[in-house]
Amino acid sequence: MAVKWNVGAGAMSALALVWLAGCSSTKLDTPAPVESRTPTEAGAGAGAGNQGSPAAESAVKSVDLGANANPPAGLGRTVYFDFDSFVVKDEYRPIVEGFAKFLGANKAKRMLIEGHTDERGSREYNLALGQKRAEAVQKAMLLVGATDGQLEAVSFGEERPAVQGSDEAAWAKNRRAELKDR
Repeated sequence: MAVKWNVGAGAMSALALVWLAGCSSTKLDTPAPVESRTPTEAGAGAGAGNQGSPAAESAVKSVDLGANANPPAGLGRTVYFDFDSFVVKDEYRPIVEGFAKFLGANKAKRMLIEGHTDERGSREYNLALGQKRAEAVQKAMLLVGATDGQLEAVSFGEERPAVQGSDEAAWAKNRRAELKDR
């Protein structure tokens, strides 16, 4: 049995060996240089109007935690969803953010998020969709400041309609997640 050598394959192998040999000479043990700055160096070139004063260096605002002792007034407690969807729409962001910030400032408070659907679909499907809606609101609130121990997501599916009826207006009111104090 005779072995045929392909010149192109041999050349590629030789090239690969040369490349690997070059890589082996790179030292990975040496740490990368780290730049250190003192506070005066960091603030010196931060902006044209910065004169090095402490007030000009920091744009951080103080937070009054006592201001959030009560749930946000004027916000609803219901997030509505499109048909067959569990995506929290931007128009309900103020509700989600307002209650999440309230919970973040009041660690002892708890909320229940109830997921609901309209009557269309099987009972099992609607329970699963209601759970996904409640969890979507929960995840959005966790991103803004609430903690996992403060929120519980449950589904009622189609079992607790907000509005009776079998038309689009009724269905739209029933596709929701409700925020309730615990």
